[in-house]
Amino acid sequence: MSFATIFLIGIAIIVFFAVTGSVKVVPQRQAYIIERLGKYHETLLAGFKIIIPFIDKVAYKHSLKEHAIDVASQICITRDNISVEVDGILYLQVVDPQKASYGIDNYVFAAIQLAQTTMRSVIGKLELDKTFEERDSINSVIVEAVDKASDPWGVKVTRYEVKNITPPQSIKDAMEKQMRAEREKRAIIAESEGAKQAKINVAEGDKQELIARSEGEKQRRINEAQGRAAEIEAVAIATANGLREIATAIGKDNGIDAVNLRIAEQYLTEFGKLAKTNNTMIIPQSMTDVSGMIATAMSVIDKTKK
Repeated sequence: MSFATIFLIGIAIIVFFAVTGSVKVVPQRQAYIIERLGKYHETLLAGFKIIIPFIDKVAYKHSLKEHAIDVASQICITRDNISVEVDGILYLQVVDPQKASYGIDNYVFAAIQLAQTTMRSVIGKLELDKTFEERDSINSVIVEAVDKASDPWGVKVTRYEVKNITPPQSIKDAMEKQMRAEREKRAIIAESEGAKQAKINVAEGDKQELIARSEGEKQRRINEAQGRAAEIEAVAIATANGLREIATAIGKDNGIDAVNLRIAEQYLTEFGKLAKTNNTMIIPQSMTDVSGMIATAMSVIDKTKK
């Protein structure tokens, strides 16, 4: 193989690598930082791009997607001097590839360190019980602090989430006892409230029963009184009607004879009853007392008629 042939093959290889090196296909949601002769030249976004070989080079590649970065657990001291172990997740996104390339050497490491230091500062201002209640406020403070510091880096911090807040085992045991006591307290209160309500219900039921019973007794007496009044009225009306009928009958023919006969019958009937119910027989001094008694009764009737 001659020198000319080797030279041509070398030129072809150089041209091939030059052409392939000048063509760049940038994937979606990524950005390439191009440096020309060691100086920033441009930012290539998604698509087919061509650069000058041997002069331009891809210095940095950045993903424009949101990153979820695990923040390692660390020991923080609360306001009441309790050591707790806290970890979390930091979400950030590159919004300016140029600043992310030249603003800081490693923005991920810097964001993690800043989140940890801010976390220690926030936890140090809270008591242990408040750390469990103030998760949202802790997250907000960390996001605000890291986002403000990362603005010159071309990075946007979207959110931060505290994963775990782990106190020492002795504190866990004390909290468990406290929660158990609180649950027992609530149970006792609930039981006493139930007993109280039951007694109130029973008393209210007894009250309603007494009221209903008194109302019933009142109504019964009213009904009995009305019944007695109606009975007396009916007896009076019947007696009056009977007396009218008797008076009418007396005024008719042979009415007086019938009255005499009726009085005699009544006298003898009552006299006979008296004889049956007593061991001693009472006999009038004169049997003419019957006619005398009838005569007396008739004189009363005559006066009444007049």
